Amino acid sequence: MDKDSKDGQTHAIIGAAMEVHGQLGQGFLEAVYQDALAIELWDRSIPFVREPGVPVHYKNRLLACSYRADFVCYGEIIVELKALQSITGAEQSQLLNYLKATGLERGLLLNFGRPSLEFKRLIFSNKK
Repeated sequence: MDKDSKDGQTHAIIGAAMEVHGQLGQGFLEAVYQDALAIELWDRSIPFVREPGVPVHYKNRLLACSYRADFVCYGEIIVELKALQSITGAEQSQLLNYLKATGLERGLLLNFGRPSLEFKRLIFSNKK
């Protein structure tokens, strides 16, 4: 897949999130936006898995606990939703850790807690 088509994937997800934000506005809890975004992704035929487990390893051992990413779209983009006043380094670090743990390289952080949808695209190279 070429770079332009990959960018088209993130644009499609952001477009779906903008529709959700436009319909609901700010002020709901994250779970409301997650339910609405699942509907919007489905309606737009954007392939996704909701809340897949993200395994965590320590010294090459699988830990019993795991994270749950909000969505993985197109099988290769982790999408994390927030409903905060602003995105901080903590939220970006969370997404980068998900990328590192899964081996995926692209992530979207979507914040519905502002008057306009706030989003950040993050790339993490897992190549050593």
